[in-house]
Amino acid sequence: MTTDDPDDPIGYFLEDLTYHGKTERTRTSYERVLRRFEAYIGDTTPAEATHRDCMSFVHSLRGELADSTIATYAAYLHRFYAYMTQVGVFEGNPMTLVMEEMDETVDKDPTRRDISIPEMRTFVDGVQHPLHRALICTLLKTGVRVGELCNLDLQDLSIEDAELCEVYDLGTRPALANRPNSLYVTPDASVGAVLNGEERTASNKRKRETVIPIDDELAHELKAWLAIRPDTTSPAEPLFLRTAEGWGERLDPEAVRHIVTQYAQEAGWYRSGGSASENVTPHYFRHFFTTHLRDRTGDRGVVKYLRGDVADDIIDTYTHNWGDQVREIYEANIYRLK
Repeated sequence: MTTDDPDDPIGYFLEDLTYHGKTERTRTSYERVLRRFEAYIGDTTPAEATHRDCMSFVHSLRGELADSTIATYAAYLHRFYAYMTQVGVFEGNPMTLVMEEMDETVDKDPTRRDISIPEMRTFVDGVQHPLHRALICTLLKTGVRVGELCNLDLQDLSIEDAELCEVYDLGTRPALANRPNSLYVTPDASVGAVLNGEERTASNKRKRETVIPIDDELAHELKAWLAIRPDTTSPAEPLFLRTAEGWGERLDPEAVRHIVTQYAQEAGWYRSGGSASENVTPHYFRHFFTTHLRDRTGDRGVVKYLRGDVADDIIDTYTHNWGDQVREIYEANIYRLK
């Protein structure tokens, strides 16, 4: 096997997933989907498959699997081809066109609880702890994944506040230069990777860096948290730290889920054993952000950029026009939580 032409490209990809710190569960999921695709295309190799082969495979899943599962299968296949193209093993990604068409026809999220903005305001009003308010408001107003939230460091947050800047080294990322009141989400954080001097226990799923605007409401909540943020022993200076057990340590996704679950249960929005269609979790906040901001802006590209799940050509467009377009659209349309 050679890097340029591996005998088993799927095995090559799965091996690289291991090097990138992906869990065994994730690798198993990828292998199941990719081997099914390989069996479906028969004598055609993955390197030779066309967009019609990929489209036919996705179509074959309909009627057997839920739309959200089909979307997951398609995403796995798309990421496989995108990576193999990036490292020079394949010449192109036949899934690009398929994904663009699916964007218009497949709902990637299962049917979920329908919560209005006024109802969410009432929910947030019941959260009084500064850390909990900052966590929940950040999830609701940026659409970041829970792992991405936990991986944020002080250098990833830019806030215009002279007093805070005297206490903390905020927003020192080069990508935040001349971009005040913003969050930087790195694509480099993965389980086991050492980033800013600290080994990470959660992964960011973004393929490209994203700079997300912060409005005055979220800035207020983050300032309230930073005013009481304890010291930490981590050289990475995490943004969000534990204030109970493990005082001063970086919050992990399990802790954030526990916090959100407590408030969701009190609101009647969470039941043990409940499905994704019923329970409000940190991932639900990402769904809420996507749904309401997309409805308000009518601009799918900006929402995809903010979510961090767009193709290179789209993300390059919005990265280039960040100051003129992304912040302007975001600030004009982001909902208020109080």
